[in-house]
Amino acid sequence: MQLTLWSYEGPPHIGAMRIAASMEGVHLVLHAPQGDTYADLLFTMIERRGQRPPVSYTSFQARELGGDTAGLVKSTIQAAFDRFAPRVILIGESCTAELIQDQPGALAQGMGLPVPVLSLELPAYARKENWGANETFYQLVRGLLKSRVPAPGAERELRKTGARPLANLLGPSALGFRCRDDVVEVTRLLDSLGVEVNVVAPLGATPEDLLRLPEADFNVCLYPELADQACLWLERMFGQRTVKTVPIGIGATRDFIAEVGRVADIDVSATREPIWSRMPWYSRSVDSTYLTGKRVFIFGDATHAVAAARIATEELGFTVVGLGTYAREFAREVREAAKRYGVEPLITDDYLEVEAKVAEAHPELVLGTQMERHIAKRLGIPCAVISAPVHIQDFPARYAPQMGFEGANVIFDTWVHPLMMGLEEHLITMFREDFEFHDGATPSHLGPGARAGQASQEPSRDTGSAAAETAVGTDENIMAWTSEAEQELKKIPFFVRGKARRNTERFAQERGILTITVETLYDAKAHFGR
Repeated sequence: MQLTLWSYEGPPHIGAMRIAASMEGVHLVLHAPQGDTYADLLFTMIERRGQRPPVSYTSFQARELGGDTAGLVKSTIQAAFDRFAPRVILIGESCTAELIQDQPGALAQGMGLPVPVLSLELPAYARKENWGANETFYQLVRGLLKSRVPAPGAERELRKTGARPLANLLGPSALGFRCRDDVVEVTRLLDSLGVEVNVVAPLGATPEDLLRLPEADFNVCLYPELADQACLWLERMFGQRTVKTVPIGIGATRDFIAEVGRVADIDVSATREPIWSRMPWYSRSVDSTYLTGKRVFIFGDATHAVAAARIATEELGFTVVGLGTYAREFAREVREAAKRYGVEPLITDDYLEVEAKVAEAHPELVLGTQMERHIAKRLGIPCAVISAPVHIQDFPARYAPQMGFEGANVIFDTWVHPLMMGLEEHLITMFREDFEFHDGATPSHLGPGARAGQASQEPSRDTGSAAAETAVGTDENIMAWTSEAEQELKKIPFFVRGKARRNTERFAQERGILTITVETLYDAKAHFGR
């Protein structure tokens, strides 16, 4: 574990909470010290849920560690069962509780409760949140269905002739990125192919729904970080094939449709993109040339990061200058994608390392999590959020999927608008001192007569002033920028302004120049332009 100000993922018991909070009829009893109830805020405040997650805490205190905490565990489990009447009880431990080794799972299973009790082994000091969610969902599916696994060699029953294929959508969960809307969009897409959705899990599912999982012809692994273990187990035990293509972006959605056709053995050749799919139109338009070749840095969970890199290069004509993930379990997929785009993969959960790489790459757009949003803001770079962890604004009330053809429209708007607005802001800044466009200029529609009666609005300057707005340097030498040099620097496009500042300061420092003037700025430009 690492002490840090920000974290991409919480400990694995937060992942278990996400699964419990996603479902109905499931309750998690968490052996945890007093104070760990802070996790409730992740759901009630960030996701803006109407109810707190179905979690009960033992909330032991320091004075109880020398006594019988096992009795506290059992009384908490019994109270949770009596009050909430769950159909399944999950038992887990927080990081601190793991150290005292009370084995709450064994205690719960010995209580003889009339509902399934599943003990979760979540190594808090070796794993993190997404792994905890993945493991919890897998244990739920396996625990409820293991008694229904067919005998070895048994033939899977074929669907009736003319019946619509059935699919399970696995992986969407509470605190996931746009999961609610992705489920709607993918369900709509499957319906257009003649495929019916059997169960969506864990989001909105019940224990009874999980018992119906084997009825489907195949599974769709929408979010591998949370569902790949369950999909693999269902494939081994029940012979259900898995659609692994995640339909984020136009190209991936086409591939998804083709894979559904192969897995479900149906004809999808007549499927057409809807008329509201705007990204392909934009990519063919003249307007897109304004953004061709824009340098983009991508970081997030593996699924969304790899999908974003494909969209950026193949569908919007951007250049990927950085690609990484905090999900170490899926590092291989990100490394393979980074190799395709000719960049060094960044596998880390240290946001300071990510910030250093962003600053080094000088991108014109950052695609990442809420952490990268803060990083980009400090560096003055446009940013769009593409992956959890996210904050309140990334749980919109409106319909805003990431998957399917409508998801491609949302992605197009989300990515392109920051770049276009950034260009507009740059132009406004560049022409701010122009005699026609400065803040005090008379509106042109009033005519030259109105302008003649106005006092000159041109801001007065002391051209001989060398007052510095910023200063850099060593203890012995303080380097200053004149106000004229600062004004000239602002005329440089925002996406390379930081690099221009650093190059100029390095140029001046190497030559012992203590005051950077406009001439120094242009000398540095000429030097580095050679």
